[in-house]
Amino acid sequence: MSDSQVPAPRSEPNQSPGWKELWLKEDWWAVWIGLGLVIAAFLLFKSHSTIDWIAVAPKKWADFSQLSADFSAKAVRYVAQFGLFLVLFTIASTVLGHKPKAFVPSFLLVYVISLVVNIAGAWDKASVYTLEPPLLALLIGLLISNLIGLPRWLDAGFRVEFYVKTGIVLLGAGLPFTLILWAGPIAILQASIVSIATFLTIFFVGKKLGLDRRLAATLGAGGAVCGVSAAIAIAGAVRAKKEHPPIAITLVVLYAIVMVFAMPMIARAMHLPTGVGGAWIGTSEFADAAGIAAAQSYGQMAGPQTGITGTPEQAINAYTLIKVVGRDVWIGIWAFVLSVISITVWEKDETGRKADAAQIWWRFPKFVVGFLLASLIITFVVKNYGFADYNKLVKPTLVAPLVALRTWAFTFCFLSIGLTTRVRELAPSGGKPFWAFTAGVVVNLILGFVLSIYVFGHHWATLAH
Repeated sequence: MSDSQVPAPRSEPNQSPGWKELWLKEDWWAVWIGLGLVIAAFLLFKSHSTIDWIAVAPKKWADFSQLSADFSAKAVRYVAQFGLFLVLFTIASTVLGHKPKAFVPSFLLVYVISLVVNIAGAWDKASVYTLEPPLLALLIGLLISNLIGLPRWLDAGFRVEFYVKTGIVLLGAGLPFTLILWAGPIAILQASIVSIATFLTIFFVGKKLGLDRRLAATLGAGGAVCGVSAAIAIAGAVRAKKEHPPIAITLVVLYAIVMVFAMPMIARAMHLPTGVGGAWIGTSEFADAAGIAAAQSYGQMAGPQTGITGTPEQAINAYTLIKVVGRDVWIGIWAFVLSVISITVWEKDETGRKADAAQIWWRFPKFVVGFLLASLIITFVVKNYGFADYNKLVKPTLVAPLVALRTWAFTFCFLSIGLTTRVRELAPSGGKPFWAFTAGVVVNLILGFVLSIYVFGHHWATLAH
């Protein structure tokens, strides 16, 4: 579909609603919930405590006896966590105009399935079969919606954007500015080069193929940053159509699964040092969980029997610096840039009206503000810590529980995507999104290979030595 065929975006009020925006806009509720959890974690940390009790998640298990024992020990915590999420999201949904009697049972379904998904993801063989919770949640949701079907009234709890926006605010807590500095200029430079090149490739190839530019932007974000969450966030920022995020998500998941198996095998065939292999995986993989599995898999291949030098830790560290720090931070940058372009350029082309400054602020994705504020709060906490003390003292008690809550929010989001996506609705898009995204994959792999091996290879090979 060409841009000229794209229907004009839904109308917005001519004037900003003023202070009412702070409680009448979903973006702001995501900020309040996300920042509220971050501030609570910060206050407990300062008093030498932690929110770990409520940020409960399944423990790694190898057999059902271990699983049963862990679940029994944490049952009360799961009930409390469900209650916390239910209260926060129900209050927000009610203020935003949704009926609690529809939201409550729907969210109960979302939480129970998400709990099952996270338990499956904690299985010690889960990474072998690519059973990362977000991907598994998406698959289960798709199977339920397309093979079984659910009553439409249950859609009240399948709040895709609300959950991902809350998760992105919590994502900021895991990316303090000091961590970005600790990552070093090489990691940030390499990640930035790849993020920009991949996005531009997918976007302009998509445009050349005749895709709606909002779909092209959504695809580009999915390939350039952190996969599924980036695709959803940018789709909301540019006001993409309902069917656009599922198209991007399908392609992200497809290539994430392929790469989690293919990249360690290719790196092994080339006998890349573990740090170099981890950097290449971090540059080229699309999903955080799948990338970690691939980096772990490759790191474990090190040894004289394979001829692969380095340590398993180097593969994980290199991957983390490139993907989890260097690339993921771009989610806020792309959301900001593309929302401004969408409002000031694309909509002006489609409607002939120029957006004023108030409209730009009204439409700006506020979860980006929450992302930055969460990062600032954690930056303030860790300003007097070194990297080693951050990992030993701050991360386990302050950051890790917030990361666990973020994982729950993203799992709610991915499950909701599956539960609201009908595969037949994706058919009209044809093969053009696939070819646009594949062009980005090719650039991603080749550029990441060159940067990781030939340009910055020595840095990654000697990482942490």
